[in-house]
Amino acid sequence: QVRLEESGGDLVQPGGSLRLFCEASGNTFMINNFETMAWYRQVTGKQRELVATVTRDGNTNYADSVSGRFTISRDNAKNTMYLRMNRLKPEDTAIYYCNLLYFGNNYWGQGTQVTVSS
Repeated sequence: QVRLEESGGDLVQPGGSLRLFCEASGNTFMINNFETMAWYRQVTGKQRELVATVTRDGNTNYADSVSGRFTISRDNAKNTMYLRMNRLKPEDTAIYYCNLLYFGNNYWGQGTQVTVSS
């Protein structure tokens, strides 16, 4: 099994920045051989949406709404994934979830709240 724990969510003013963290623990083989890791976000009453992905090879992909503002990265030595968020907008307000995909099995964290408001 894999456990994912997000942190770093906070209240921030529009135009500000935050960095989210996702620490993976548990099955080391699964953690080191994942297919993709990703950040998703969800607003109450709406579907969870994909924000950014990173493959084991380090290839990244972003939703159009965050491209150029957000950066996903991973530190293999620390089993930690990051999401650097710049130029935040009120519409970025959501619960952000960490995801790991391993041979068709999805693992999720509990989420961290990001609120962008003046």
